[in-house]
Amino acid sequence: MLDIIIVGGGPAGLSAAITARLRNNSVTIISNDKTGTGLYKAPLVENYPGLPGISGADLIERLTEHSADAGACLITGKVTTILPVGGVFNIGYGSDILASKSVILAIGAAQTSLFPGEEELLGRGVSYCATCDGMLFRGKRICVVCQSPDAEEEAGYLESIGCEVVRVCTRDVRIIGEKRVTSVFDGGEEIKCDGVFIFRQAVAPHLLLAGLETDRGYIRVSQAGETSIKGVFAAGDCVGKPHQIAKAVGEGQVAALSANEYIREKEI
Repeated sequence: MLDIIIVGGGPAGLSAAITARLRNNSVTIISNDKTGTGLYKAPLVENYPGLPGISGADLIERLTEHSADAGACLITGKVTTILPVGGVFNIGYGSDILASKSVILAIGAAQTSLFPGEEELLGRGVSYCATCDGMLFRGKRICVVCQSPDAEEEAGYLESIGCEVVRVCTRDVRIIGEKRVTSVFDGGEEIKCDGVFIFRQAVAPHLLLAGLETDRGYIRVSQAGETSIKGVFAAGDCVGKPHQIAKAVGEGQVAALSANEYIREKEI
């Protein structure tokens, strides 16, 4: 049982990890591949205090090294679900699950527009995790919506376990069904199917964690980084503008201090 799981390995998440470790919490960061982020690809960062002229890659590498030296564990993976059960948070990524006493969301500003029918049919034929749900569709026809670098690998896995896969690579997608998915419209073409696997860089915050309050795509937080769900905190670009590194680092620290306080109060 971990004290804190941090979802996201950008400046906010790494800052939160460093602060949490300084307060003696056990910490694991789960994050997508950092080399695909906009910050990592930035050739020059001119406005981070004390480090003028640093590249985005160098800045992320320094923060990552600092968090590792502090004792945080870093896992590369995509979180697809967070499930609170009895005061514990079960975080699913790939085929694995980790449990923690609290969660810090630092997932960046991936403003995801959902497809028509996606939210309504989530869990009724719509899935984001091939490893978790693929066997439920063995021998059935499914559509794989490819919007992330790992989509082709995931589609190949679904084929390997016996799914009939139709790849959909446009953004003009509509998911049809009442009680369950029955078809997908790809542009003007209807594709009959039993399920839809959607692979994006990130899952929309309120679909990642049921009951999480958002405002125009951003996670709603208090000044202490508290979300609408007790024990869950958020920081960085996912909580709103301006999308600046220094702001994200500060908010990560605040979220970590709040998570530490939450954990200690539960132990009393």
